[in-house]
Amino acid sequence: MAPFLVLLGPPGAGKGTQAKRLSDILKVPHISSGDLFREHLKNQTELGQLANAYMAKGELVPDDITVGMVRERLGCPDCAQGAILDGFPRTPEQAKALDAMLAERGARLSAVLYFRVADDELVRRLSGRWMCRAAGHIFHEAFNPPRQPGVCDFDGSALYQRRDDQPETVRERIRVYHEQTAPLVEYYRKRGLLIEIDGQQGIEGVTDQLLAVLPGGAEA
Repeated sequence: MAPFLVLLGPPGAGKGTQAKRLSDILKVPHISSGDLFREHLKNQTELGQLANAYMAKGELVPDDITVGMVRERLGCPDCAQGAILDGFPRTPEQAKALDAMLAERGARLSAVLYFRVADDELVRRLSGRWMCRAAGHIFHEAFNPPRQPGVCDFDGSALYQRRDDQPETVRERIRVYHEQTAPLVEYYRKRGLLIEIDGQQGIEGVTDQLLAVLPGGAEA
């Protein structure tokens, strides 16, 4: 059976990186809900215009619009052999809609991969980013530090930290994620689809674990 996978995990857990790796290995597309929204908004599709009407008023986009975007994408020929979903579903209601979508095509989810990373590590990953004021060059305290603290390597301008990247903001983002996602995690746990992944390993280690736990192993 074609592998249809859902990747769950808080911001900074490494889902995007691993989704791209799995996409290359399993030869199935990586479908990011964020990318879908941006594409529909950019192309001013009917669904994009509907979504924008809500976003312009600061309102949440209704499930049926988000589900419509995912349904349309899963109907593309490149999804015939499976797909990796990143950022969808976000609620048990969306999860049920996904089940129905896949059932329509005689498919079902193979697994839901839940990336577990300690909150302190997430804060370290997410709050270490600094940008230069002149051109927006990006540095990271742990992974890509500037040669001179507080100064851009390329143009010598001062580095600053966006509010979204400040530790207190990052902790709030993580708290909200856990609160909102808990029902979805439990939904998949009860269905026996949830597989927990140690997201604190290095990139290669996470990929190896993902391939090892997938139904059918690395040949999934």
